[in-house]
Amino acid sequence: MPRTVAELRAEAVRVLAAAHIPTPEVDAELLLGHVLGLSRGQIQAKVATGAGVDAEQRVQVVEAIERRAAREPLQHITGRAPFRMLELAVGPGVFVPRPETETVAQIAIDALWAVATPQPVGIDLGTGSGAIAIALATEAPHAQVVAVENSPQAFTWTKQNVRESGADNLRLVFADLAVAVPELDGLVDVVVSNPPYIPAAAVPRDPEVRLYDPPAALYGGEDGLDVVRALSQRALALLRPGGTLVLEHGELQGAEIRELLTADGWRAAATSRDLLGRDRATTALR
Repeated sequence: MPRTVAELRAEAVRVLAAAHIPTPEVDAELLLGHVLGLSRGQIQAKVATGAGVDAEQRVQVVEAIERRAAREPLQHITGRAPFRMLELAVGPGVFVPRPETETVAQIAIDALWAVATPQPVGIDLGTGSGAIAIALATEAPHAQVVAVENSPQAFTWTKQNVRESGADNLRLVFADLAVAVPELDGLVDVVVSNPPYIPAAAVPRDPEVRLYDPPAALYGGEDGLDVVRALSQRALALLRPGGTLVLEHGELQGAEIRELLTADGWRAAATSRDLLGRDRATTALR
């Protein structure tokens, strides 16, 4: 068995590359860091200096690498997922937040800061791990934020992340997004959501998504837009006149969602791209 950090890293990269993990070097260093309690930079320093690893930790590293090679999500193994300035607790039953959603959160944060009132209200419908809602609450601390989730499995993770965030301007609600918080009808400035939008027949290729993300967070009916339709109606009731809706979606759905929102009475529907240049979010005004 490899005895040094460098040997463990080399073996991990070999195993993960053979398993067709897209980023074997990054995953190897993150898994080593998870077991050893070190950052990636510290792992790289240990590689350079020939540092050793004790027997118990070597076994733990090998077990973690085997789990990742079996295509278990990296975030499930480490129990954490980075998102903007946050590190969120994740695991079975909750959708793992993706880097592209950080762009969606930024649009909603900007919209909150653009509101003229001193204490704007934002709602994240279908919050999952709480990623978007906590980003709003911590990066727009003058706002009042509500996070809505209806999955008991996901809600466990949401509660943990909200508690860890320490954001006292964030309220968590267990409810279906189609009927949530009726007491806020007409009082909200920004509604944001990363809904399930994959068509029922479009099974994701990546095993990490197909086998581990909860289906309720992935699939949005035959055309993928069933939840978007419900969101459109609920957001129309929640938002003040002039309020902003922000929806994440697949890269080929922008035009269809703009048409759907316009037909529902929304104004100025527009689609924004993520950092990779793919259509990722559509906004509209109440």
